[in-house]
Amino acid sequence: MRVAAIVLAAGEGRRMGGPKALVRLRGSSFVSTVARLFDRADIAACIVVVGAEAERVASEVGPPPGITVVVNERHALGMLTSVWAGLDAAEALGADAVLVHPVDNPLVAPATVTAVLEALAAGAIIAVPSHAERRGHPAGFARVAFPALRAAPPTGGARTVLAAYPEWVVHVPAGPDCLVDIDTPESLAAARLALENRGQDAS
Repeated sequence: MRVAAIVLAAGEGRRMGGPKALVRLRGSSFVSTVARLFDRADIAACIVVVGAEAERVASEVGPPPGITVVVNERHALGMLTSVWAGLDAAEALGADAVLVHPVDNPLVAPATVTAVLEALAAGAIIAVPSHAERRGHPAGFARVAFPALRAAPPTGGARTVLAAYPEWVVHVPAGPDCLVDIDTPESLAAARLALENRGQDAS
């Protein structure tokens, strides 16, 4: 199965005070961190969808090489427009499935990505990591789900596909890492504190 990762990095980040893709944590921007997360042999391509401050965000993508950067001119109309732009690129690259991942989830563990990929390889149409009965990221979509993603209303986003086709959804057990959205200064401060405490515990 040829899988492409779609990193959604087009938002303005109004609550954060600027694009979340440019926020730095552990010495690296969110967009660079997430791109490295998907730099692995079982993911054929990484597509970063940019929009707000597109040139700055694209310049921050950095290594690994071979990333496809797509500019979504309609990003103000909602995150789903970035999913559509990513799907266009993924299909052009011959993807059989995609992982959709918002850039403001930079702390997802590689094991979570592996679990979602394994569920897709086992035949899941939609695979979603879950922890404590809450859905997280990245969500995996097999090619058969692409038309449903394209038909979803922009205001509802990809969540409407999960709601409309519950029989497609496989919930993959994962750790709390899949739930960590960092989209406000307060959540960023909490993430930094948690990482600092974790480092102290390890020392």
